[in-house]
Amino acid sequence: MQMIGKLPNHKLEKILTHFSGKLRDEVLTKPVIGEDCAVLNFGRDLCVVTTDPITGAESDIGTLAVHIACNDLASSGAEPVGLMVTLLVPPETGFEEIYEVMGQIKKEADLVNADIIGGHTEVTDAVTRMVVSITALGKARENKVVTTSGARPDDDIIITKYAATEGTAILANLLGEYLEKRIGKETVAKARRLIGSISVLKEGLIAAEFGAASMHDITEGGVLGAVWELCRASGFGAVVFKDRIPLMDETKVICECLGLDPLRLISSGSMLITCKDGDGLVERLQESGIQSCIIGKITQEASCFIVDGEKTLKIDPPESDELYKARELLKGVE
Repeated sequence: MQMIGKLPNHKLEKILTHFSGKLRDEVLTKPVIGEDCAVLNFGRDLCVVTTDPITGAESDIGTLAVHIACNDLASSGAEPVGLMVTLLVPPETGFEEIYEVMGQIKKEADLVNADIIGGHTEVTDAVTRMVVSITALGKARENKVVTTSGARPDDDIIITKYAATEGTAILANLLGEYLEKRIGKETVAKARRLIGSISVLKEGLIAAEFGAASMHDITEGGVLGAVWELCRASGFGAVVFKDRIPLMDETKVICECLGLDPLRLISSGSMLITCKDGDGLVERLQESGIQSCIIGKITQEASCFIVDGEKTLKIDPPESDELYKARELLKGVE
């Protein structure tokens, strides 16, 4: 593929065949050539919109893009309705690669019951690898919208499922051959399959209905970064306990092998939630098949700490995610 700029219409039309049908009554238009806007009828519901690019992964980029955007909606207690997709690809990219990524996007959108309602696809020498950005539109009842800033002192801090799920899957794909030689093919294969466990939509909707005070999707910066961001947004502090933060064996082994901190590794697949009745919410989540646990408390003092055995350490603001350290290692391997 040599051309620079928008995809030719005949190829774009082939991609759009993925999205010819629609799932939702709220969606009044569908993506067609020449149509720049989407129309959604939410009636009395609120429209919730988010957008996020995927730049740190190469494998399963379409899958990741859908769930990262929808996880943001989930952290507000919103249900996904429509997705707008921007795809930027370097000139050497083959059309079949583009078509495959769009197929991934369609598959995952169906899983979260959301329609693709438009977007933009462009071949450009401004990028060196494929970049996907998704704008997600969702709906939520006015009295059920949850914000990151809603945390209050004495709230329990709850985490769902396992920390560093997304990062573990990305590392297994980025450094598969390197890791297989050191920790074995079976462990790497299990880690790769975790890419199918990065949605937090279900727990977000359950927590919003339960009455969560705040929620935050755990992405770049990992669990500790998410705790710091939640506290910064709310104006309060937190104490969390390291030995309560759940990690899969695959995550522990891979991070130990690479010298990475799993608590600072990108963690889509886990939701951070605060509420007054943490035990009640954990019970509700587990009744729905979602593992969760209380890992700490929101405090009046506007500082964040992690208790590690007999040590209490201050949690610093998130900087670079541990995933980028692994990218540097990949350059060395290559």
